[in-house]
Amino acid sequence: MNVNEITETRQYLTFKLGQEIFATDVAKVREVLDLTTITAIPRTPEFMSGVINLRGSVVPVVDLRLCFEMSKTESTRNTCIVVVEVLLDNEPTVIGALADSVEEVIDLEPEQIQPAPRIGTQIRTDFIRGMGKRDAQFIMILDIDRVFSAEELAVVRGVDSGKPAAEAAA
Repeated sequence: MNVNEITETRQYLTFKLGQEIFATDVAKVREVLDLTTITAIPRTPEFMSGVINLRGSVVPVVDLRLCFEMSKTESTRNTCIVVVEVLLDNEPTVIGALADSVEEVIDLEPEQIQPAPRIGTQIRTDFIRGMGKRDAQFIMILDIDRVFSAEELAVVRGVDSGKPAAEAAA
């Protein structure tokens, strides 16, 4: 879905990575968890923090800061895990995403959202659905289904299905 397809007011969960504010459609968010013990999985990409036990289910956790080529997420009292459901090959997959803090749920009108900037062919912006404007602040609205490449999601999916990560990446 691109910004032109947003024709009604939508709710977004806002969260911080560094000093920047990002948002994702609340319909994609399952829950927000306090930071808990993350079990590291050997031989996975750097952005893959590990897995957590969520009521008996294994949920892979990714470090969004590393996905966006920022520094690794530091654990603070505000650090949390945003549990989202993304589509992989048209099948729902649950992933936890580390965030520095969760801000709030906001409503954005279609006229408050502009298309993602076109920066050139070398810089990927296809995962940004649009730029929300609230007061004087810009909010990057993520298309959470496109944040990760197909290869990255295959690794996460392999961990989620219980396959060894090295096998999932092959």
